[in-house]
Amino acid sequence: MSSSITTPSQSASAQAADTTKSAPRLRTRRKHTPGRPKRSVLLTVLTGLILLYTVVPLLWLVISATKTQEGLADSSGLWFSNDFALWDNISETFSYNDGIFVRWLLNTLLYVVLGAGGATLLAILGGYALAKFTFPGKRAVFAVVIGAVAVPGTALAVPTFLMFSKMGLTDTPWAVIIPSLVSPFGLYLMWVFATEAIPTELMEAARIDGAGEVRTFFQVALPLLAPGTVTVLLFTTVATWNNYFLPLIMLKDPDWYPLTLGLDAWNNQAQTIGGDVIFNLVITGSLLTIVPLIAAFLLLQRFWQSGLAAGSVKE
Repeated sequence: MSSSITTPSQSASAQAADTTKSAPRLRTRRKHTPGRPKRSVLLTVLTGLILLYTVVPLLWLVISATKTQEGLADSSGLWFSNDFALWDNISETFSYNDGIFVRWLLNTLLYVVLGAGGATLLAILGGYALAKFTFPGKRAVFAVVIGAVAVPGTALAVPTFLMFSKMGLTDTPWAVIIPSLVSPFGLYLMWVFATEAIPTELMEAARIDGAGEVRTFFQVALPLLAPGTVTVLLFTTVATWNNYFLPLIMLKDPDWYPLTLGLDAWNNQAQTIGGDVIFNLVITGSLLTIVPLIAAFLLLQRFWQSGLAAGSVKE
């Protein structure tokens, strides 16, 4: 004959187990993981609207560039006409008015190479110096740079014109190139990027090995600044390529017009009574104008994306 003795602790455990079995199970909330981003209907709709707002004008430009002057008036803006004249429009754009479009294209390339290239170089040198060297008045320089970023370029156009007029530089390419050399946003971006991208220990190691400041900059710092350099170069290139107001008040000679000002002159000519109606060339020229910018962004995408993200994550 066997007997079982139940202790108070065993009885309490059995009672707790029965309570657990009878109690309803609460639904646990699924944790958000970085691998599975949270979906938002509102964000999806807004993204679709922004995409539509961006793509529709570009689609209209591409479709309209395939039409003749008569096709632009007789067909819908978002669909092709019966005559496909894209190659004829491109050929006529380059040959119209003794090939002035080619001259405007070369002028724009000149302004971009000297203006945007020089602005990028100055931003690299200034940002590196401000990020890695300590000197009196550094806080004042920071305040000036931030203030310059907040000032729109159009607000400085008229004072710049008056200054260049006193110097006798108006109606010359220098009136467009020299103001383009100043890029406060590019300087600030390189300042922030150089602070995070160049370890101070690496610079000190180079100096201990006997490298001077110039050699340290070119062989140690400059390769690390490549993503930021490409990002600043793209921003300054787009700003110089699309610059309209500054050349408008600085230049009178059509031979020095950039593409933006030249296409506007063609558009005004087409709207003038008795003028040559060349809306098909204006549209085709606009399409040819944006092709280099699109190609530059696509080719340098991986560089400028990493440059924009630099410093966003603190290690």
